[in-house]
Amino acid sequence: MFTNDQRQKERTGKYGSPRLEYLQELVTQFQNATSEEIKEKIVANLGNFAYDPYNYAFLRQLNVLELFLDCLTEPNERLVEFAIGGICNACADPANAEVVIQCDGIPLIVQCLSSPVRNTVSYALGSLYYLCNATTRDEILRPEIVDAIKRFASAGAVNVGFSNLAQAFLDKHVSELN
Repeated sequence: MFTNDQRQKERTGKYGSPRLEYLQELVTQFQNATSEEIKEKIVANLGNFAYDPYNYAFLRQLNVLELFLDCLTEPNERLVEFAIGGICNACADPANAEVVIQCDGIPLIVQCLSSPVRNTVSYALGSLYYLCNATTRDEILRPEIVDAIKRFASAGAVNVGFSNLAQAFLDKHVSELN
């Protein structure tokens, strides 16, 4: 369920941490973490917070989108999966999408299309769906990327949901070109 100020007050109670403080604690824990497992859990947690529009401004204020993008360069596939999931969740918001674009996130997201982890590819497709617009079209709709997405769309026998997501991308962004 999406949050608002009143619901947030009810949920945190008299002694709970305000959302901004809690998210700041998570970012600090991530920065201080030495264990890959702890980093994975924190990024997964932050990715879940990226789903709620109530948190969008906090995520931008705390540079969480940049943290997600940094995680995409890590060799840890689970960290990449959770980070691209957070990006996908947050990119539905145009202000968040703009941060990802300004931070040169599109090439990092495109690299996720070749991941061996199905969720990572799905989240990358979803992110590109939200990020594709008049200013990013040339970068995202390069022939090799469109060809890869067409292959995903034709993989319905393997995974219908995956195929449908790829087809939705093609219907929205590629059919407009024809």
